[in-house]
Amino acid sequence: MPTIELVNPIEGALGGYTVAGAPVAGTNEVQTLTIGGTPTAGSFILALDGIPTASITWNSTNATLLSAINTALDAKFGASAIVATAGTLTAGIGTILLTFSGGAYQKRAVNTMTTVNNLTGTSPTLANVETTPGVTQTGRDAKLGALLTDVTNGILYISTTTNPPTWVKVGTQT
Repeated sequence: MPTIELVNPIEGALGGYTVAGAPVAGTNEVQTLTIGGTPTAGSFILALDGIPTASITWNSTNATLLSAINTALDAKFGASAIVATAGTLTAGIGTILLTFSGGAYQKRAVNTMTTVNNLTGTSPTLANVETTPGVTQTGRDAKLGALLTDVTNGILYISTTTNPPTWVKVGTQT
């Protein structure tokens, strides 16, 4: 019986993916954290899938507050995996956008982060909601050279990048 020897196979080309329709590029999730009332001190915690950040000290200086949030997110979930930016934030009160744009969280649907409110002051509130749902990219963990077959249209794609993959149609298929 003849044997087949693979010489220098493309990384990830074996064990391809199948999908009904063209691959989906994916969307980064965005959640909106709202600090309301009139906090004057205290702290809060953000948690994703039950994994909490360290306690984040509230500050009325926007840049200081955002820096504290990003430091806590980086320490727990990886550098720039979740990035906090000012929405309507004024003097530490208002909205903060949490964008899931790196590491294991980019181009993926994620659960809404929960909050623990330890803020003090006049009726301080803390709430988080999903504002842009994440859409999980087709084969988002695929390696360079992985193959994906659109079984509905009979089209073959190859991954030309990793983390996240870029799916490119092979040849001149229609």
